[in-house]
Amino acid sequence: MLKDEVTRLLNEILEEKQSLFLIDFSVSSDNKIKIIIDGDKGVALKDCMDVSRHVEHNLDREELDFSLEVTSPGATEPITHHRQYQKNIGRKLEVTTNENKIEGELTAVTANGLQLAWKAREPKPVGKGKVTVKYEKEVLFEDIQEAKVMIKF
Repeated sequence: MLKDEVTRLLNEILEEKQSLFLIDFSVSSDNKIKIIIDGDKGVALKDCMDVSRHVEHNLDREELDFSLEVTSPGATEPITHHRQYQKNIGRKLEVTTNENKIEGELTAVTANGLQLAWKAREPKPVGKGKVTVKYEKEVLFEDIQEAKVMIKF
């Protein structure tokens, strides 16, 4: 019952704030509600507060006791939602597929997958030394085991 009510409330607030989207939410057996949201332009503290207030103010604490946590995905969390790929175009990703691991710049997102581009230094075909070679690869969503944004310091 609580999960259904929280789902309804989340749908309301996410309909109102269309730049936000739900990554995950759970309700434990002891009524701990955890909501993870993301946004097309990131998530501000105010966004988390707005979602938290909408859920909390529409649930009756006298009827049931609950705790509520609204957060955004951490910087080291894998990408799990199609819209997260879209907002990270131009950033470097580490993508683990069924076959290998690829590090490259996310250049495009399609309905079926994503396009990665990267450069590598390889030996010249003739003579000594190395040349820079550009690669591009389309990776299908169904082949991705995990994808993470690589953070530069």
